[in-house]
Amino acid sequence: MWLSLLLLLLLPGPLPVAGMEDAAFPHLGESSQPPPRACPPRCSCPRVDTVDCDGLDLRVFPDNITRAAQHLSLQNNQLQELPYNELSRLSGLRTLNLHNNLISSEGLPDEAFESLTQLQHIYVAHNKLSVAPQFLPRSLRVADLAANQVMEIFPLTFGEKPALRGTPPVPSFPSFPIAPQNSSGRSYLSLNHFIGNHFELKNNLISKVPRGALSRQTQLRELYLQHNQLTDSGLDATTFSKLHSLEYLDLSHNQLTTVPAGLPRTLAILHLGRNRIRQVEAARLHGARGLRYLLLQHNQLGSSGLPAGALRPLRGLHTLHLYGNGLDRVPLALPRRLCALVLPHNHVATLGARDLAATPGLMELNLAYNRLTSARVHHRAFRRLRTLRSLDLAGNQLTRLPMGLPTGLHTLRLQRNQLRMLEPEPLTGLDQLKELSLAHNRLRVGDIGPGTWHELQALQMLDLSHNELSFVPPDLPEALEELHLEGNRIGHVGPEAFLSTPRLRALFLRANRLHMTSIAAEAFLGLPNLGVVDTAGNPEQVLIQLPPTTPRGPRAGGP
Repeated sequence: MWLSLLLLLLLPGPLPVAGMEDAAFPHLGESSQPPPRACPPRCSCPRVDTVDCDGLDLRVFPDNITRAAQHLSLQNNQLQELPYNELSRLSGLRTLNLHNNLISSEGLPDEAFESLTQLQHIYVAHNKLSVAPQFLPRSLRVADLAANQVMEIFPLTFGEKPALRGTPPVPSFPSFPIAPQNSSGRSYLSLNHFIGNHFELKNNLISKVPRGALSRQTQLRELYLQHNQLTDSGLDATTFSKLHSLEYLDLSHNQLTTVPAGLPRTLAILHLGRNRIRQVEAARLHGARGLRYLLLQHNQLGSSGLPAGALRPLRGLHTLHLYGNGLDRVPLALPRRLCALVLPHNHVATLGARDLAATPGLMELNLAYNRLTSARVHHRAFRRLRTLRSLDLAGNQLTRLPMGLPTGLHTLRLQRNQLRMLEPEPLTGLDQLKELSLAHNRLRVGDIGPGTWHELQALQMLDLSHNELSFVPPDLPEALEELHLEGNRIGHVGPEAFLSTPRLRALFLRANRLHMTSIAAEAFLGLPNLGVVDTAGNPEQVLIQLPPTTPRGPRAGGP
């Protein structure tokens, strides 16, 4: 941010802000020199060196522009071409703003900017260019060609521009001022954004990064190449190898089938989601031993996609995202220091006694929406996960609670299974559990064994919605603050229903079988913190009486 402000102060002359009405040039203040006599019709010339023709629906490049012009704005018009003879007169131009016109590559002759030897800032974003201008002056400092569908860049487009560094951020209209230098032939890149150590080329049509294209960006820390058409052949072992400061690389939403080679040691985050990767090879990750976050979601990893030891080089890996693949088991020999394993929407059907033994430091484990059954989850599967705080087993085919759950759990999600009973034994020792979701199962009050809730002394949120409960379960945890009972078969709430939950703040009873007088008048006595009672979607509007100690009086439940 401070660098951007410094650049603004150092740049000579006013800097256009593309895409904003009346913002081609900032307010210039009063000038002791009167406006020049020669000014194009309908344009504004507040200073002798400034011509502002912004937003006039011009279809033809204006004539009568003074040769003294240093700053020319023609943004937000209907220009289709730039005549060389008119531009060549303006050899003193330092800023040229052509943002948001209809200029095509055919309307932009190769020599268009050849005579503008003083040009430092050019803005041609949101036009119809398919090829970048071939000869831009050596004096160039900032170039913005975003939103043009540019497919080709010539070596001299941005090469040999010693002053070209980047631009302070302009909302929605960033620039890409860096391209291969000293290269031959055309480079197939499209333009988007470069600010300091942050480089964006996302949402373009890039299929190849030419050899050496990024070799000089040794200070680059973030590189965004997502939503392109990159293939394995479009990258080589040197594409990223010289980016010795790179920490974040986003290659998601491309067409890669393997992990790129030549990843730098400094890389901390690698995003490869939404590609076509079928297998991860350890050799491709040797260089990126400092990787902390590896995102491989929504690829094509099958049963052999992550062979044992494939991630072994990543000793410091913190988070691994694998959701939306075709894995049929938890990958073997994962990095020992792994803290978060996110594996939902795969085909995992078995959880063995030692499947998670290699990752004793896991704090988050997400196995939601797999194919786990109670019979195939070993009772010792979780025994080494002493630091586990969040366990998500939603959307499987479990019929009972797993045994041997880690006693340090804070969150346990078991919604959308086939649970038919709750017993105290699997919940023994879970005295740190704060959130428990059992929604969308087949539980009835008679299936909840006596003492089930006894050990859950810290439980604050309990979700029993969309089960088959006919009344509020008794002896709920004392610490409970939020209780979800919507979508059950509850037809009556007695006066003692919430005696065990004095801290209750929110109660959800919508879409049950309650009628106007189904809730006893004394039901909410002793609940001074109760502020939300949702009874919408029942057969009748329900009358409820909130505790007299709250600021609210009697009211009807519902929307």
